[in-house]
Amino acid sequence: MRTNFKFLLGEAILALQANKARSLLTVLGIVIGVAAVIIMISLGQGAEKRISAQMQRMGSNLLMVFPGAAGAQVRGAGGTVNTLTLEDARAIARLPGVARTTAEISTRGTASQGSQTWVTSVTGTTPEMPLIANQNLENGRFFDEQDLRGFTNVAVLGKTVVDNLFPAGTDPVGQTVRINKIAFTVIGVLSPTGASAMGRDEDDVIYVPLTTAQVRLLGVSNVQNIRVQAVSESELEHLPEAITALLRERHRLPANAENDFTVRNLAAVLEAAQTAAGVMTTLLAGVAAVSLLVGGIGIMNIMLVSVTERTREIGIRMAVGATERAILLQFLTEAVVLSLSGGIIGIAIGVATSLLITVFAGWSTSVSFGAILLSVLFATGVGVFFGFYPARRAASLNPVEALRYE
Repeated sequence: MRTNFKFLLGEAILALQANKARSLLTVLGIVIGVAAVIIMISLGQGAEKRISAQMQRMGSNLLMVFPGAAGAQVRGAGGTVNTLTLEDARAIARLPGVARTTAEISTRGTASQGSQTWVTSVTGTTPEMPLIANQNLENGRFFDEQDLRGFTNVAVLGKTVVDNLFPAGTDPVGQTVRINKIAFTVIGVLSPTGASAMGRDEDDVIYVPLTTAQVRLLGVSNVQNIRVQAVSESELEHLPEAITALLRERHRLPANAENDFTVRNLAAVLEAAQTAAGVMTTLLAGVAAVSLLVGGIGIMNIMLVSVTERTREIGIRMAVGATERAILLQFLTEAVVLSLSGGIIGIAIGVATSLLITVFAGWSTSVSFGAILLSVLFATGVGVFFGFYPARRAASLNPVEALRYE
């Protein structure tokens, strides 16, 4: 009896075609499992890449200073956090080891141009922001120190705002945009940056001078956060202590008083988020892999039924010279063909679904060759593992008893 691969594959396909409906239902478990694994891994890897991209966009060697103590917030009139000021940011900028700082305050605002309106994020900041956040200009310029000191009504628009306020092909620079009914002159347009790690559109923003936002839009003197860029990564170790000492002195806090601000290493926070995303990807893929095990049990069940139904056939094959090895390989090949077929279909569905998620849901996904290879190997392993026992049972049948089987 010939036992070469081509012969075994042909026999396996013929045997499975004899019970098409049963074979398709058996394959379904593997299809769902493989597709789920690929989708989960692609979503997780997409999140990791998004976080990495955000880290690069936010700049290197960054510390963030927030108002309020860690785990609590110091609030003033109207419930607004008001413990940090532009002067705090400028004082921090003079510390040794600090390259530059920027202070920010944000609000939601309605921007209008002609008959078009768009609700967006309006951020008051300082001229150092593009250097710290690695922001590039597609057109025009960013506001300067003179605009900051003069409370100038100038604005720099993100690409999403431009697309929603101006007709395609229009140059917004030099035109007037109203923010909460106050006229601002557009002096620049930012290059597109895409979505953040949390899915927020980073291009849906308008930047105005911090002083202008404080006086004309919000009527406040505080800032919501201060970004601190260190000269080098090594400076990040001692700068939090230096910033803490400086701000405690500036805020005149008694020795036993809690800080009314929080200093955080933003890179460390984002790296922790990236690690958490990786762990979550592994967990989700593990949960999805359970359906592969269920599919494997289905293969074992069907193959056992197949052995029972084909007992006389097995007896005849043995009677004409088929060895136990040949019978074992035949049924094992059938199990592997089932699992591989499901794996291939599952890969196609998983990849297509991942792409559709990106297109229609806007979530970042990343389908890697490693995930596809892992799915193929896992599907093959499931076929071999769960197909071996039925195949071994078929090979161990007594030829005489098999021929007598009704």
